[in-house]
Amino acid sequence: MTKRWKLCGCLAVTLAIGVALGITIAQPMRGTAQGPVATPVRFTVVHTEGTNIIVTDNKANTVYFYTIEPGAEAGSDLKLRATVDLTQVGKDVLKPKLFKKIP
Repeated sequence: MTKRWKLCGCLAVTLAIGVALGITIAQPMRGTAQGPVATPVRFTVVHTEGTNIIVTDNKANTVYFYTIEPGAEAGSDLKLRATVDLTQVGKDVLKPKLFKKIP
């Protein structure tokens, strides 16, 4: 019976050493180059309802505001109303570029 316990003990120690080596080898070393960095998404929806949507174009640094015509029901076509240039963030005033004023 003692031979069995010795064999089980050796197997357990060998398994523990193998797991420890596997974990150590699997982690990247410091100072080595990592794989390619994931590119950020192009568009981010900031806010949306059935009548409007605000979208950020992350590459052009622009916010777009779309809304339906006044009096139209939810689900109608969304029309571009204004854009804001995000490179101007930090200034005292952000001036939106209006496309169509809503009465």
